[in-house]
Amino acid sequence: MPANLTAQYLKAEEEYRRAATPDEELRCLQVMLQEIPKHKGTDHLQASLKSKIAKLKREIASDKKTGKKSHGVRIPRQGAGTTILLGGPNAGKSQLLAALTRATPEVAPYPFTTHAPMPGMMPWEDVTVQLIDTPPITADFIEPYVYGLIRGADLALLLVDLGGDEGIEQCQDVLDKLGATKTRLAPTSYLDESDVGLSFTQTLLVPNKIDADGASERLDLMHELMPTDLPEYVISAQQATGLEPLRDEIYRRMDVVRVYTKLPSAKEPNMDRPFTVRRGQTLADLAGQVHKDYIEGLKFARVWGTAVHDATVVKNDYVLHDKDIVELHM
Repeated sequence: MPANLTAQYLKAEEEYRRAATPDEELRCLQVMLQEIPKHKGTDHLQASLKSKIAKLKREIASDKKTGKKSHGVRIPRQGAGTTILLGGPNAGKSQLLAALTRATPEVAPYPFTTHAPMPGMMPWEDVTVQLIDTPPITADFIEPYVYGLIRGADLALLLVDLGGDEGIEQCQDVLDKLGATKTRLAPTSYLDESDVGLSFTQTLLVPNKIDADGASERLDLMHELMPTDLPEYVISAQQATGLEPLRDEIYRRMDVVRVYTKLPSAKEPNMDRPFTVRRGQTLADLAGQVHKDYIEGLKFARVWGTAVHDATVVKNDYVLHDKDIVELHM
């Protein structure tokens, strides 16, 4: 039976995936339980939500009592969005993180160098995108917390090691391992309403080490043995081959617009650090990012941008455009 999940439920679930604290997770789960249609097709999901709520309440109470964090790995979201790096042993995830960000992960020519997730910030023009390196996934093992990182990411990069004959099989192992769970990779992100809890994260296939001996032949073999509909970006992280097109695509996949703010008393806006909001979001969404007081206290805003005349007065439902300049009035 289709779950017929409401727009309010889906919004709460998206916020749940992006939650940075247990308290935020709890609030989202409670909204999801309230909004989920109550019928036979959602009985299992209702039970799962109740179980997660109860577990989180216990963890939060324990944390407050002991001062220790009992929950698993959490990496607060930063920048315009989050991209997670996935792959088998020695696929070059850490090398790519080092090449695209200022992070300094341990990079070595042997597998299993990465033991814990490591974030870094990738610059793109005047904004940044968060990249997270993860331990390798094999046919036999995946760190349990990686599922949550994948579900919470805006984009996944699946790296393929073209430097050795085993790289194609190791990449297939990653796809098979995730394909047997409810956390999967796909060309676009979406929820499968016919199978409640099944989540797909948009993914780019990134064959790496194209500079290695025999890499071109392995790439052809990969296309033959591992056909996939994932968009492909061939690179050498070590030699910086193909990194700029990949960087541009990572940012494009965040699907955000940049908004610059201006104080009513200032002559010029702050052009150094724009806010980013999802494409299609409104002035009300921006106001919540700027300061919690603006959520209730915002009266109107003046906007300079491509979609309006300079200093046009707009209300909360105004849809923001890239490089808008916004002057908020309380």
